[in-house]
Amino acid sequence: MDTELDLQRRDCVIIGGGPAGLTAAIYLTRYHLSVTVFDDGTSRAATIPITHNHAGFPGGISGEDLLMRMRVQALTYGAEILQERVSALTGRLGEFAVRFGDHNLPARTVLIATGVINRPPTILKNKHDDAVRRGLIRYCPVCDGFEVTDKKIAVIGQGAKAFQEAVFLRSYTRHITLLSPGPPNLEPGHRARLDELGIPIAAGSLEFELEQDAIAVRTSETKYRFDSVYPALGSKVRSELASEVGAALTGEGCLRVDDHQRTNVRGLYAAGDVVIGLDQISHAVGQAGVAATTIRNDLSDQSPLVR
Repeated sequence: MDTELDLQRRDCVIIGGGPAGLTAAIYLTRYHLSVTVFDDGTSRAATIPITHNHAGFPGGISGEDLLMRMRVQALTYGAEILQERVSALTGRLGEFAVRFGDHNLPARTVLIATGVINRPPTILKNKHDDAVRRGLIRYCPVCDGFEVTDKKIAVIGQGAKAFQEAVFLRSYTRHITLLSPGPPNLEPGHRARLDELGIPIAAGSLEFELEQDAIAVRTSETKYRFDSVYPALGSKVRSELASEVGAALTGEGCLRVDDHQRTNVRGLYAAGDVVIGLDQISHAVGQAGVAATTIRNDLSDQSPLVR
């Protein structure tokens, strides 16, 4: 760590270097505020091979390319981006302390943009990452359901979440199988609905094998081949840092915010997938713009921002 690191108090520290955090950094620096972004390199957006949902890129854009462009834009206006993991957060309005390594960075406000982590199926990490890169494993039917139109796919999961995802994807293709790694745990009405839509269910241990243009899934009875599989196994919400200072959470572990992205802790804000809502880049970007403008106005109310 650079011993000359500037540890003067920032107007805002942003924890998370994904689309929400970087968008907020762009807004805040253009409001002439001092901003540091902590990016530990684990943004879920970075794993997107190519997205066609993000407006302005008719041919699509990879998640990593989009993040690189956003970083450059934030840096252009004076944001500081540190490739560090924040280990602790303490304090309150005007007196937050953000812990990383052996350092504490003081901040007037903090924006949590830490997102979530997908729960993957049981598969070796290198094979999982290769499958994601090739579109054999997909996590977001809202993002890329169009790409599996009329293709053979599987939803992996149990209970209501798996049911809902299978029904959602049925509007793209009729070739769907629900694979449950254990008991399906479906309500009778859900089973009836799947039968009505022609979605079979297979339960039991699952083994995965990557092929040239398909992903094979073997159960105890059958070997299937799919163009893509969608794990519907839930996600881990990264809200721990905010909860350390008393931020209220939903039952799912997401941060509760008001219409201006304020948490119940004064000076603490949140945007992106860590907040309950539609897990989309466009949604995260919109929340970040609201959060950044709220931060600017709240700081101005405390001490007018003049030049």
